[in-house]
Amino acid sequence: MSTGDNDVVSEVACFPYAVGHGQEGICLEVQLGPRRVLLDCGVADLAALTAADIGAVDFLFCSHAHSDHARGVLAFNQKFPQVPIYSSEVTTQLLPLNWLNQQDTVPPHLGQALPWHTPISLADDLTIQLWPAGHLPGAACALLTYTTPQRAYTLFYSGDFFISNSRLVDGLPLEELRGLKPDVLIVEGSDGTAQHPHRRQQENQLATTVNRLLQEQRSVLLPTPTLGIGQELVMLLRSHHQFTGKNVTVWVDPTVAAGCDLYLELMPYFPSSVQNFARHQPLFWDERILPRIRRLGPGDRPCADTPCIVIGHRDADLSTYCRSSPYPWTVLLPEDFAADVANTVLVATDSEAERTLDWLQTLGPEMESGQVQLDTYQLTTHCDRAGTTQLIHNLRPQHIALVHGKPSHLADLAGLEELQTRYQLHLPSAGKRVEFPIGDRFIQPAAPEPIFEGEITETDETLQVQLPPAIADDPRWRRFADTGMVQARWQGDDLVIKGISQRELLRAVGNDDDLTRPDSCRRCRHLRQGYCRNPASPLCGFQVSPEGYCSAFEAKPPAPQLESPDKEESA
Repeated sequence: MSTGDNDVVSEVACFPYAVGHGQEGICLEVQLGPRRVLLDCGVADLAALTAADIGAVDFLFCSHAHSDHARGVLAFNQKFPQVPIYSSEVTTQLLPLNWLNQQDTVPPHLGQALPWHTPISLADDLTIQLWPAGHLPGAACALLTYTTPQRAYTLFYSGDFFISNSRLVDGLPLEELRGLKPDVLIVEGSDGTAQHPHRRQQENQLATTVNRLLQEQRSVLLPTPTLGIGQELVMLLRSHHQFTGKNVTVWVDPTVAAGCDLYLELMPYFPSSVQNFARHQPLFWDERILPRIRRLGPGDRPCADTPCIVIGHRDADLSTYCRSSPYPWTVLLPEDFAADVANTVLVATDSEAERTLDWLQTLGPEMESGQVQLDTYQLTTHCDRAGTTQLIHNLRPQHIALVHGKPSHLADLAGLEELQTRYQLHLPSAGKRVEFPIGDRFIQPAAPEPIFEGEITETDETLQVQLPPAIADDPRWRRFADTGMVQARWQGDDLVIKGISQRELLRAVGNDDDLTRPDSCRRCRHLRQGYCRNPASPLCGFQVSPEGYCSAFEAKPPAPQLESPDKEESA
């Protein structure tokens, strides 16, 4: 596939069968030299793949078990049994949940598990290396390396990724990916250039909303997919301080409960914090601990006596719960659906939303009477602009292909100046081949400063800002944290925090700038070899300026006066 240019070759290309616009799913064929690899198979119909002789691909890599990335994997395996399917260990175990109604047709080993972090040779000239992607248990991003006698060509596929920690999943380990410099990065842009609150803040807001609704004597219905958010919600309600010990029942329908059960079988693969929690109390099911987490079985009537919470599979008909209770209901939908809510009637914008929420359309009379209300919440498992650009700038690829999201969101990302000036950007569409000419002499501008995400904890008396320890790796941190004190001021809507140096602190504690005053540090009894040793001083332990002064000043004792020999004789 050489272009004839000595500096630019086209050994890397991509043919998308589906790029995740709306709910079409993800399915990408990438070509590295003669090698063909299928990235995910989230299509419901394999007709396009069959027509393209997709059975000749070297292997299929499934990034995680969500249906928009995996719904076609079983049909692919049945159609092309000779093609190996690879994923992480947890994903291989979770994949069958996509076909709960076809259990008899799912082979016991649908995929082959790959380890984390270790490059695995799948051919003489092709390796794959996985890292956790943070979006869902088992979700993986992958580095493909195709090696020729002249050079190696690399392609990094993010799958769906999330940098922040969730209740059940640790975030993508960004520091392990820093400086990989792949030739091509195929990255999801689901949330475009949106800016999200910190994950913990989202959880607190959701818990507050649910708690308020229960106090208003309203039951809460949370439609979720089989995997991911449903289990996160159960864990949040089990462990959040607003619900600990609260006499509330959380009902979980059979489909979401199946995901919970499988999580329990995979506990050794979960973060240590989750494993530690599970050692002290069951992760999901326990009648002895409040709030109660119960399975919904045939004939169960949740919320018959008191308001409750129901977490149900969004494809099931959940309208029956809203009609069989004396209490009014609030249906909480993810904010992704907020644009589809108008005049209390959801207008579906794509086929999956139609299938998912058509039961909601039948609740028109209940919505008019106020028996059922719609509201939204945010509990994202996708990165916002800051997280997406942070991954990009840490990887520092030559080419970027933006997939998975509304075309307008992906176009917003591609329009960012910080990306346009540093990378070669592509917006693939289904059925159109994309070439990635690799320039050996490609000179990339320096990456912008990294962004560090933190948390704010608010109490009655103080505000605490918690930042990740990685921020201290920068040599500038030593100057910033010189005295351990900071100064904060508003700059428009932004809060700017600045470290206070020793000299600034010395000046701040005095009442004027008179360097000749007698209570300067040079005259203080606690000055030792240029350092302050006064425990009562804010400068204790720091090197100080002799001209400085502070409120804890203590004068040196006067030097003893020796009597002169003349006085002794006269005496």
